[in-house]
Amino acid sequence: MTESGDGWATATLDDLGGGPGFRKVRTPLGVTEFGVNAVVLPPGYETPAHAHERQQELYLVLSGEVEFEFGDGERRRLGPGGLARVDPPTARRLRNLSDTEEATFFCVGAAGGYVGRDGVRP
Repeated sequence: MTESGDGWATATLDDLGGGPGFRKVRTPLGVTEFGVNAVVLPPGYETPAHAHERQQELYLVLSGEVEFEFGDGERRRLGPGGLARVDPPTARRLRNLSDTEEATFFCVGAAGGYVGRDGVRP
């Protein structure tokens, strides 16, 4: 169940959908400054290669083992806690390395730059 209040929102991945595929995060949580999704890959599934015009992406593997294949042919295997940053024009393809278990990753994308330390105490 998605919950929200004045300036905040919470949910779980299960609140956002079930089974393999995209779990849209941005709209249900009211995110407006960057794109964000969770993706559940079925066993053995490989995504089509894709790149972006402007958006840099950061991937975080939540469960399973995911192989990232980059446009230069390099491949990296990442398990839970693994991170990958991919620049917009760099092609990328992801593959769930398990034949029996789903793999889940979280992806954040944006264009526009770093804000810097702007934390303040309420």
